[in-house]
Amino acid sequence: MPKKMTAVSRFNSEHSTKSLRTKLWSERYIFLLLLPGLIYFLTFKIIPIFGNVIAFQEFNPFKGIWASDWVGFANFRRIFEDSEVLRVLRNTLYISFMQIVFVFPAPILLAILLNEVANEKVKKFIQSIVYLPHFFSWVVIISISMIFLKPEGIINQVLQSFGYDWVSFMTKPHLFVPIVIVELIWKETGWSTIIFLAALASINNELLEAAVMDGANRWKRIWSIIIPSISGTIIILIILRLGTVLDSGFEQIFLMLNPFNKEIGNVLDTFVYEKGIKQSDYSFSTAVGLFKGVVGLVLVLGANRIAKRFGHDGLF
Repeated sequence: MPKKMTAVSRFNSEHSTKSLRTKLWSERYIFLLLLPGLIYFLTFKIIPIFGNVIAFQEFNPFKGIWASDWVGFANFRRIFEDSEVLRVLRNTLYISFMQIVFVFPAPILLAILLNEVANEKVKKFIQSIVYLPHFFSWVVIISISMIFLKPEGIINQVLQSFGYDWVSFMTKPHLFVPIVIVELIWKETGWSTIIFLAALASINNELLEAAVMDGANRWKRIWSIIIPSISGTIIILIILRLGTVLDSGFEQIFLMLNPFNKEIGNVLDTFVYEKGIKQSDYSFSTAVGLFKGVVGLVLVLGANRIAKRFGHDGLF
């Protein structure tokens, strides 16, 4: 009996292997389409991960990875001993916190407002206008901002027309973060509404119609039906945002930095660029980058666990 079962199992295994090969061969052209994507991820996402090993070395480009001296966690200890790193970390957390408080809710609010627009032509026109800044590069966005904010720009002209003195916006450190937040809201709010509009489209209209029949006004419908219906999407996006809490946006910050605002505007991304590229301190900059990744992973896992504890689906 056992021999008979083994023979049957072997037959089933050979049959399934043969059918898998047949299926793979019959769909070989479809799998061929995956090849460029696989090559891209292997080349630029998977293989570079192994380069993080230089965070544990005193990397010398002339010796290479295999011959450079190992220093253990010395580069990671520098992160907490260097006062400049702590200042940069504080700047990064502050800007990220401000982004979560002001930038993250903006597309939710805009999506809810767009959802209330009854005229489809007007709604599509507004969507097209608010999507547009997403397709501009940060160079264009910063250039437009500088035109508005320069001493003879339109904002200073408005201030002077009301009797105020002109303001040198880019030399005032306390104005750096608000300008960053406004630029980010302007550029990305419209594009980010796509996800929330899709979530709003899945709401059962019968619920909204029943609420209207019960006398619920627009505010009550938004608060009691619409927001709870898209809460799952909001939580997932917050978890994903926490994973990049130490990423404040290199390109935007780098283009806006100057000697006047560097004290408050220098963040981990620009710090890593300065240390790694300008000063050739590859091991330390890699240790800072690895530290960012570990913190992001811990935050994602923690937020996902908290979301599940409160009855939401979470990411996984």
